[in-house]
Amino acid sequence: MLDTRDDLPALAPATDRRRLFATTRLRGPGTEARRSWQSTYVRKIVLADVLCALVSALVGWAVRFGPASLDPGHVPFWIVAALPLAWVGAMLVARSYEQRFLWIGAEEFRRVFFAAMLMLAAVGTVSWALKLDLARGFVVVALPLATVATLLTRYVLRARLHRARGRGLFLQTAVLVGHRNGVGALKRQIEREKYHGYSVVGCLLPGGQHLPAQSLFDGIPVLGGLDDVVAVVERFEVDTVAVLPSPELDGPRLRRLGWDLEKTNAELLLAPAVTEIVGPRVRIRPVCGLPLLHMERPELRGIRRVAKDTVDKTVSALALLALLPVLLGVAAAVGLTSRGGVFYRQERVGRDGQTFSMLKFRSMVAGADAMVDHLAGGNDGNGVLFKQKTDARVTRVGKVLRRYSLDELPQLLNVLRGHMSLVGPRPPLPTEVERYGFDMHRRFLVKPGITGLWQISGRSDLSWDDSVRIDVRYVENWSLTFDFMILWKTVGAVLRGSGAY
Repeated sequence: MLDTRDDLPALAPATDRRRLFATTRLRGPGTEARRSWQSTYVRKIVLADVLCALVSALVGWAVRFGPASLDPGHVPFWIVAALPLAWVGAMLVARSYEQRFLWIGAEEFRRVFFAAMLMLAAVGTVSWALKLDLARGFVVVALPLATVATLLTRYVLRARLHRARGRGLFLQTAVLVGHRNGVGALKRQIEREKYHGYSVVGCLLPGGQHLPAQSLFDGIPVLGGLDDVVAVVERFEVDTVAVLPSPELDGPRLRRLGWDLEKTNAELLLAPAVTEIVGPRVRIRPVCGLPLLHMERPELRGIRRVAKDTVDKTVSALALLALLPVLLGVAAAVGLTSRGGVFYRQERVGRDGQTFSMLKFRSMVAGADAMVDHLAGGNDGNGVLFKQKTDARVTRVGKVLRRYSLDELPQLLNVLRGHMSLVGPRPPLPTEVERYGFDMHRRFLVKPGITGLWQISGRSDLSWDDSVRIDVRYVENWSLTFDFMILWKTVGAVLRGSGAY
């Protein structure tokens, strides 16, 4: 969570103003030039949607009517040509081409799915009202296929965009406005997730107008004070202004700042004080004539918990059956290559602070727990969690198991027993819990998971502060959709193996 207290290290002076601005690329193409790729991206999406719908229509036609369907005179062929037009029309109605829903987040995919449901309802209503003899077999094949194909193509296009942003392409310049601690935290968060498309080129701090022109803070130029936002945007053609909570920027000043930025091409982003609370829990509601931000309680009980438990146990049972040959093969490899048991049991802390015995395939030599104090080298973990990148206790088979997280598979049994979930915070050791602060105890409101935000965000490479932030974020914003997204991204994280040691 972003802390706006002003207690980070002091500003560091630079020596050459020209070199400073050159290295941060303040003087570059204008906002319109940097955003020119966006219209091209949207056109690619539209073209991809047309092709997906056309191919799906042809496949549906062939499946429904067989080879004779290739003869246009056999049955009305107009529906094949009409489906791409209707498909794009449904996407327009669902507003899936609006740029604010693209590039990042799940909203784009939700709108594609909504458009598909809208299309299905429209086809059924029109065919019933006008008594059209539409082939139901065609509809049953073509529409689901078009939906899946559209979702996949959009995912591929987005993944390509994210990789390009990781190389420094298609980025929007941003200045951060607020107190030093908040600015530093937000800057580091933006750098960690560069695929969001922002490049921080400077900051504006309270009293920044009185600092030397060569001043740097946390590696970025200090371009002025809180009153210089509009002037900086106009001078450097900044694309985005991110404002953090600060007492100097109250409601009236923020309102005037928004009005002034309307005369430029910059967009205004406001970071709320509760930055980890996102999604469906946050609503703007009129209260006493004022639009106030209403924060719903996290839904951790009731029908949603029952639904999560049902999904967990069903999926884990099916996964155990499907992976049985893999489980037997791993067990044989562990048992035949080193002395000791096949499984490793360790006490972990679960929901409501209750301890349980977590099950894993053994990846270390027998008695590894007793060797911690005698290991050569330091702790490569985050200060609370002990980890070593080259741990001598790990067996040859164990290295492979850890690299691809195969040692975690027996935890599916913990899920069946109700101690764990498929997705959740990492299950901590009791010794770790003793060192937890107040915020970290929030994670005990939910079950720990086999995978989670920790797994897909760097695992053992994360700092302790990042681990706390990620665990709290999951608890505050849990949903089944969020779980499915994490499960999907876990596949890529396991294949990459980053932070797995």
